[in-house]
Amino acid sequence: MSLAQNPLTGQMRQSMANFVTTVYRGQNVIRAKVFMPKNVNSIAQQKQRASFKLIVDAYEALGGIADIGFPKRPVIFSAFNAFLVANLPGAVNKTGAVPVIDYTKLVLSNGTLPRVIVPTAIAGAAGITLSYKTSTLMPKVSATDEVVALALLKTGELVIARQVRGNQEMGSILLSYAGISADDVECCYLFVVKEDGSNVSDSTYVVVA
Repeated sequence: MSLAQNPLTGQMRQSMANFVTTVYRGQNVIRAKVFMPKNVNSIAQQKQRASFKLIVDAYEALGGIADIGFPKRPVIFSAFNAFLVANLPGAVNKTGAVPVIDYTKLVLSNGTLPRVIVPTAIAGAAGITLSYKTSTLMPKVSATDEVVALALLKTGELVIARQVRGNQEMGSILLSYAGISADDVECCYLFVVKEDGSNVSDSTYVVVA
């Protein structure tokens, strides 16, 4: 940018050739136009758009289950907005040529209830059996909380089970799917929801064996 105040030219305005002129505080201001606009299709921007689509697709693949996973969100946010904010960019691995979802970092629920500990998740003839610690002696934890378990299969199918937490030291929940194997599972999670839906735990990623 350059400044000019010439009695021959007086006040300069509008553009000429590659220059844009205007008057600022009594001085002529001359700016050069940008020769090359910003590249809106760079590799980084392509990956960013691909990442956004991955998270949108994940939200849809979860069949709306994430809608109950973000009860403590700003009033102007929908559950979809909250899901996007929670998972972009952290749940997308962009180190390779093509971005992919890192399911170990995908957030299905976000709240202040204690995260559920899931010692085992075993695929068997009847489905996937997940064991979990009820932790009912901890503050904020209630036996009437609802446990939500789900598995997204590589076929795109979604298997869901829901039940009350219970008051035993350990609980178990079955994702019913006859003949399933660990190799069929894309990802598996468990979280709990307060009985009135007002609060949740953070989701726990589960490795199925």
